[in-house]
Amino acid sequence: MKIYTKTGDKGQTALIGGRRVSKADLRIDAYGTVDELNSWIGLVRDQPVNSERKELLKEIQDRLFTVGSELATDPEKAPKRAMPAITPDDVQVLEDAMDTMDIELPELRAFILPGGHQAVSFCHLARTVCRRAERLIIALNDTTLQTGIGVDELVLQYINRLSDYLFVLSRKMAQELSADEVAWQPRT
Repeated sequence: MKIYTKTGDKGQTALIGGRRVSKADLRIDAYGTVDELNSWIGLVRDQPVNSERKELLKEIQDRLFTVGSELATDPEKAPKRAMPAITPDDVQVLEDAMDTMDIELPELRAFILPGGHQAVSFCHLARTVCRRAERLIIALNDTTLQTGIGVDELVLQYINRLSDYLFVLSRKMAQELSADEVAWQPRT
């Protein structure tokens, strides 16, 4: 099987279900951003500081493929076979991981400037891409709700919780790497 099909040469792509849409369609932008996020999570996973979190980060990447398949599915022509779905347990896994890390972190008293160590910066980049994905998914949900078929609520919850997880992870990574957390000091 060749990787190139030439069917997208005119700026269109197919959703799961067969309908062709513009590659600039909000749905494509949303799941493309989730794909970008997945690549950033891979980079975060590859950092030596995350050796003990490798499996969880791989699981998150798997869930992002699930989110992408949900977003890539034409809601009006969903396939007859069952598609993977985000579950409440997936959201709980992120919450539990955050709670575990939070126990060992100092109380947050100010906004933190991203940085301090290259690995931490990668995590902050993943977090910001996650927030962008969330905004796009919400915009997609807002437009599709008008037709009566919105985005699965658990997808919205998972992506929201994932950005929180990535923030807490960045703080935990900074702690483990003995990197300074630089608090934002607004000018007066």
